[in-house]
Amino acid sequence: MQNEAERLRRKIGRRFQKALTDYHLLDNGDKILIGLSGGKDSLLLLETLARRAKIHFPKFTVEAIHIRMDNIRYESDTEYLETFANNLNTKLHIITTSFDASTDKRKSPCFLCSWYRRKAMFEFAQEKGFNKIALGHHQDDIIHTAMMNLFFQGQFSSMPPMLTMDKMPLKIIRPLCLVEEKDIIEYAKLNKYERQIKLCPYEHDSQRAAVKQLFSQAEMLNKEARYSVWHALEQNNHNQL
Repeated sequence: MQNEAERLRRKIGRRFQKALTDYHLLDNGDKILIGLSGGKDSLLLLETLARRAKIHFPKFTVEAIHIRMDNIRYESDTEYLETFANNLNTKLHIITTSFDASTDKRKSPCFLCSWYRRKAMFEFAQEKGFNKIALGHHQDDIIHTAMMNLFFQGQFSSMPPMLTMDKMPLKIIRPLCLVEEKDIIEYAKLNKYERQIKLCPYEHDSQRAAVKQLFSQAEMLNKEARYSVWHALEQNNHNQL
């Protein structure tokens, strides 16, 4: 069990470092705010970035933020999150916001919830002088988003490993962009990450679950499907530069 945990830690570490290098995600002097939802992805992101921050160069600092939506039942154990962050010598900020789904019937409640969480995070980051926000999207998230955009929006695009914001002095980075979700699931089990309780009334309204299943079927047909889609995304991003 211990050997498996170490093997997996090294594998994730290699993919994490490759993303940092290939997409130039870190710069000397960065002040990075990590979006910590409490799920396995954001916990791993906090762990990997906090450990990377101990290396001498590039020198950067990390803090984390957990945003609670007071009208959505998502029971996050903030005591666990604070302990997790403290064990990594990382400061955790906990703030609360809310949204009213009736204000915009054109958008789904899932979209509005995410939008208001991001808005609160962006405002906090600018107020406290952070220049980058790190999010825990893994490779599967990015591929699924590309498929959703293709099927429902008629365009082939996704969340880039790094995005420079147009209207604010912030960059969004996704250091787990080359890590597969199955490895994160296994790592979380081996390291006994505590699961948060999801009681969101809108959780099953999303089309993402169906797209996730569709991609799993594609991988069964072609085990190289993941790398084909990723290569196509990189080519698309390059052509847009």
